[in-house]
Amino acid sequence: QVRLVESGGGLVQAGDSLRLSCAASGRTFGYYDMGWFRQAPGKERELLGAVTWSGGISVYADSVKGRFTISRDNAENTVYLQMNNLKPEDTAVYYCAAKPRYTIRYNLWGQGTQVTVSS
Repeated sequence: QVRLVESGGGLVQAGDSLRLSCAASGRTFGYYDMGWFRQAPGKERELLGAVTWSGGISVYADSVKGRFTISRDNAENTVYLQMNNLKPEDTAVYYCAAKPRYTIRYNLWGQGTQVTVSS
């Protein structure tokens, strides 16, 4: 079983950058596809992007395309979300999630990290 812990959130100004990290415990991290999600108050959870177990990037949401980049380091059991040119509408709780490769649904979630972007 993989456990996920996000870090790197905080309060920044519009135009700033942040890098979120998601550290995974467990020796089978390399068998999981990883995704980054966010949820703003009063809004549904949004899938931002995903990286497959082999490092392939599968999707970026239109709202973050060109500004956010996902990567993973299987040797460090960590997945990253680099966020550039942040906007106030990026304010949300950010979550990483995992699903076993070749499956559809994310079934493992971190506790989330708050990102607040001031104008």
